[in-house]
Amino acid sequence: MMQQYLSIKAEHPDHLLFYRMGDFYELFHDDAKKASELLEITLTARGKSGGNAIPMAGIPHHSAEGYLAKLVKLGVSVAICEQVGDVATSKGPVERKVVRVITPGTLVEEALLEDKSENLLAAISHQNERYGFAYLDVASGRFETIELDTLSHLYADIERIKPSELLLPDDDLFRQSLSESLLNRPGVVRYPSWHFETKSCFKRLTDHFGTKDLIAFGCNQKTAAISAAGSILHYAQSMLQNTLEHIHTLQTYSTEDTLVLDAISRRNLEIDTNLSGGMNNTLAAILDQTATAMGGRLLKRWLNQPLRNQEIINGRLDAISSILEQQSEDDFRQSLKQIGDLERILSRVALMSARPRDLLHLGRSLKTLPELQTLLAQHSTSKFQALAQKISTFPELAQLLEKAIIDNPPILIRDGGVIAEGYDAELDAFRNLKNEAGGYLLDLEQRERERTGINTLKVGYNRVH
Repeated sequence: MMQQYLSIKAEHPDHLLFYRMGDFYELFHDDAKKASELLEITLTARGKSGGNAIPMAGIPHHSAEGYLAKLVKLGVSVAICEQVGDVATSKGPVERKVVRVITPGTLVEEALLEDKSENLLAAISHQNERYGFAYLDVASGRFETIELDTLSHLYADIERIKPSELLLPDDDLFRQSLSESLLNRPGVVRYPSWHFETKSCFKRLTDHFGTKDLIAFGCNQKTAAISAAGSILHYAQSMLQNTLEHIHTLQTYSTEDTLVLDAISRRNLEIDTNLSGGMNNTLAAILDQTATAMGGRLLKRWLNQPLRNQEIINGRLDAISSILEQQSEDDFRQSLKQIGDLERILSRVALMSARPRDLLHLGRSLKTLPELQTLLAQHSTSKFQALAQKISTFPELAQLLEKAIIDNPPILIRDGGVIAEGYDAELDAFRNLKNEAGGYLLDLEQRERERTGINTLKVGYNRVH
């Protein structure tokens, strides 16, 4: 078993390895010591190596999320190693493999994310005297890239998005050109330089999007932007062990229509972070009256990237004026309150990690869309008319989810009781058999007494199955 552990650990030297053993995730050697200190869990020992006891620490698998949340906040990445083989047929240690690496910039789990804050993975590249910068929100699928002329513009964009994790090429010459404050910021990852190679990044992106080139995404000739975006995609796919099909587009953005604010200006303006590092009394905290988590994140993006384009500004002001004139703010707010965090829910559905309550909120959100579409259509402004036409409704799917999922499902599907009664006749039959087993046995006992004529016949059961 320890040989298997060491073999898997050798593939993930920079991550804590959560090694599944029965109902626990175990950690050994230096990982155990580090986890014991960070998580305040007991450090024990298991067996010996070289005459010394092997340090060991463990956590129950059913409460792992709480421990993972603490580690992520501390900037620690964790490789989750699960049992994938059949215990009954395995000779020797059951087969195990890493199914997910949880890093600060690749979070999708609801318990590890803040509702109204983005969690971004970013990358920097340097090609042909230009700087490429890209970032990805794995939890929503938003993927953007840009090429910049100067390091000052690059630093300004990094401060704007505040990535949880930042990939840099493992190139000492390039790193020497970067500031110490950037190199020492939390979440910086030195990633092998070959993952930034332009040709391989171009192929990786076109293969992912199913295109021959990147013209439609606006970056076909932007080698630095392609390099940054391609490296991010490779890293995210590797960490999540997934092709990330929910990432279906790449936007090449520009700073021409927005104000570029340097780090000092941002700090002093306290847009979404105050001088103490918190959120109280910031501009975002004061203005945020949004009804959805998606709206809260969008508001922060807008505040951190002030517009200079008067057409877009006036379009937003016209929309607000229309709401005030028709006194429809309460109607919009009540409708939007029924909308769940669709961006993140749909991403978890695509990643096959959605939970029962995700599906419940998805169904309720889809059921609300026709009402929201009607509200938007009642306003004559071009902004709302465009939104009304853009919204699609899915009545069949909304009805299916409403019929299939109970009103208050458990957090985890393994807890059972997710599917509503009446949705599936066979499932209902099995449930009745389970819940009414005592009555079934009494009926069977009575029938067998009558059939055999043995009045003292008893029917019982054991728990062997």
